[in-house]
Amino acid sequence: MGAAMRRIHVGNALGAFGLGFTVPYLYVYVAQVRDLGAMTAGLVLAVFAVAALVVLPFAGRAIVRRGPLPVLLTALVTAAVGSLGLGLAADATTVLSSAAVLGAGQAVMQPALATMIVDCSGPENRSRAFATQFFLQNLGLGVGGLIGGHLVDATRASSFVLLFSIQAAMFLLLVGVMATVRTPRAPKVGGVPAGASAKGTWKQLLGNRAMVQLCVLGFVLFFACYGQFESGLSAYGVEAAGISTSALGTALAANTAVIVVAQFAVLRFVTRRRRSRVIAAVGLIWAVAWAVAGFAGLGHGSREMAVAAFVSTYALFGLGEAMLSPTVAPLVADLAPAGLAGQYNSAFALVKQLALAVGPAVGGPMGASLHAPYIVAFLLCSLGISVLALRLGRQLTAVQDQPALASSRVVAGSGAGAGVGSEPVAARV
Repeated sequence: MGAAMRRIHVGNALGAFGLGFTVPYLYVYVAQVRDLGAMTAGLVLAVFAVAALVVLPFAGRAIVRRGPLPVLLTALVTAAVGSLGLGLAADATTVLSSAAVLGAGQAVMQPALATMIVDCSGPENRSRAFATQFFLQNLGLGVGGLIGGHLVDATRASSFVLLFSIQAAMFLLLVGVMATVRTPRAPKVGGVPAGASAKGTWKQLLGNRAMVQLCVLGFVLFFACYGQFESGLSAYGVEAAGISTSALGTALAANTAVIVVAQFAVLRFVTRRRRSRVIAAVGLIWAVAWAVAGFAGLGHGSREMAVAAFVSTYALFGLGEAMLSPTVAPLVADLAPAGLAGQYNSAFALVKQLALAVGPAVGGPMGASLHAPYIVAFLLCSLGISVLALRLGRQLTAVQDQPALASSRVVAGSGAGAGVGSEPVAARV
């Protein structure tokens, strides 16, 4: 890695550490420590999603016009202000407005950092760069949550003020780190006339059939996995499988452990394989995970077997996530015309946020009360991922689907499925 990429990865780790520091304790902080009730606490979580949905359509255009670094620095300062506001807030209005500011800042960080990774990497090392990003994010979240858990005390509001102040300081420290990054000059925008409006760049993106199909696939991926972790699946585990909160924590830890341990072994496995088939394999792995979860809640086995099955479910999800990290994000970058990586990253982040907003709303009630339909529905969603991935493969050029071909100089032409706005493959080699 070059110096710029090392700093970007340090930034990813610090940002994730800051998030892990506070996110697990937001509900307790708002509902109990500030005594604002469960409804306000639920609204805070919803405000994070709404803020992201509002700012992400504009973030991509800002990244294209100004570059990812200025946008990232603005997002970090915004997030620091929101975090400090949350720590000092004492009424519902201040809590909700601070949550909106923090959520907006956090949402814009994702596509800005992803675009910086794209700018500092090439086809030969982009998968490893995104795998490293995902590894460090999970490590940072886990370490942040662990340390934060030892600092908070639900009987002392001052401990939460300290927590949010440290998070704000972490974002400001990240400003100092990222301000030293020198990325290569962004290429001129390809496929869009100079001075085109934001509407024009969105029209160009929507004309890229492969990108549209990837966004549909991404929605199902995030809806069926990440959107269920802390809502439907945990509710199902408690209500149907009789899982204790400590066992649920063990399952979440197993998910993170599999990602941290397996990430680079999985990277070696997927690097030389077709991306569409890797994603299809993830759909099958997650279908097995949902079947195992069904056994945990509906199999009428012993409590120990139910816990083991539930922990295995989260571990299988972690294996699938480790396979996706070097696959999906680099594919978004490879589908973007020159200079529009920020727009494409923001569009995909918007799809992710939509899925994360809809997933808990659908899965939470189903997981808590409709146990068998819940398992069947999301098992079918996982199989749908495999079908959508194989269909996406038919829209990709040979090198987009299997970048290893570029290193061996096996270059296909711009296939019929390259989609409007896609570049010839030779331009990417």
